[in-house]
Amino acid sequence: MEFGAAIFCTDYSMRPAEVGRALEERGFDSLWLPEHSHVPLPRRSPWPGGGELPKFYYDVIDPFVGLASAAAVTTRLKLATGICLVIQRDPIQTAKEVATLDLLSGGRFLFGVGGGWNAEEMADHGTVFETRFAVMAERIEAMRAIWTEAKPEYRGTYVDFPPMMTWPKPAQKPYPPIIVGGAFPHGARRAIAYGDGWVPLARPGFDILDQLPKFRQMVAEAGREPASLPISIFYAEPDLDTMRRWRTASVARAVAMLPSAKADVILPLLDRWADIIRRL
Repeated sequence: MEFGAAIFCTDYSMRPAEVGRALEERGFDSLWLPEHSHVPLPRRSPWPGGGELPKFYYDVIDPFVGLASAAAVTTRLKLATGICLVIQRDPIQTAKEVATLDLLSGGRFLFGVGGGWNAEEMADHGTVFETRFAVMAERIEAMRAIWTEAKPEYRGTYVDFPPMMTWPKPAQKPYPPIIVGGAFPHGARRAIAYGDGWVPLARPGFDILDQLPKFRQMVAEAGREPASLPISIFYAEPDLDTMRRWRTASVARAVAMLPSAKADVILPLLDRWADIIRRL
């Protein structure tokens, strides 16, 4: 089992390059940066975490720029969006950003994607909340064409462009892994439909491992091999017993959820996770 870490990087937290170096030094395999372009005011959409929306949602930096800075100071660390809101992005330009980061990092990019929850944020980008998952599916399919074809074109309901030429192509072939975020069962179905991995969030009140046999059954029923859809789980607490259970259940990666804070808070927490990595 591999270990990653996710953090909302802001102007008052550790910088992505600093976090990336610290992770690589401690044996982590990946850095995950989330995305919100902005938070509209007023906002009616409730935060899925409940209560007030944390300040770092308003302040988070662009994930592609942040990951590029981490790529420049690391050599092995994978660089992941966790997650990229493709429903709010132009697919042609996003495909170029993905390919460029993958190329410049030597094939270390993981394309974590998701549908998001903030209807007002989506609306400012021209996406209707009710169509967000159909939009996401088409944009991902269109980006795959851009990454793999010399003269791609796409004709869909939400994405439509004539034949084009666009480079660079990603270093990874055919393209970086598309890891789909979302809860069971709907997020799991989307991962099976067009993903190369599934990334759920371990929430209080239920055991995420209870869902894994059901997920793997769905994978088999769809005619896919379970190995083609590795599972990465976001988790907040460094707990050795939980990680042992996850490893036994063939979870591919645990992603530590870090606070948006400076090194004096982050580094001791990473050391606790690193002790778990060594003991496993």
